[in-house]
Amino acid sequence: MQNWKNITSAEDLDRIITASETKPQIIFKDSTTCGISAHAKERLKDGYALIEDKADFHHLDLLSFRSISNLIAQTLQVTHQSPQIIVLKDRKVVYTSSHHAISPAEIAWYL
Repeated sequence: MQNWKNITSAEDLDRIITASETKPQIIFKDSTTCGISAHAKERLKDGYALIEDKADFHHLDLLSFRSISNLIAQTLQVTHQSPQIIVLKDRKVVYTSSHHAISPAEIAWYL
């Protein structure tokens, strides 16, 4: 998606956490070779209108940036999963979901 921002560094994560003070932030951890992850990504694309203007959306290619995925889990105190959605507001995780439970309608409820 053209509005998704890639996460490639610890600095990106710091910016996301800070930005969550003024606007909800969504992180999608994507295992790019996994069929379940591809299906979750398609559901997100299909329902993107539900979340598009309510939050900033960030994409992490888990296979290319596994160390950043581990940092996200450690910093935000969430169990690592893939695929995974993490919603941040006011520097805190307010929602997380993974695998087949990833749903744009559910995400929108927390924004």
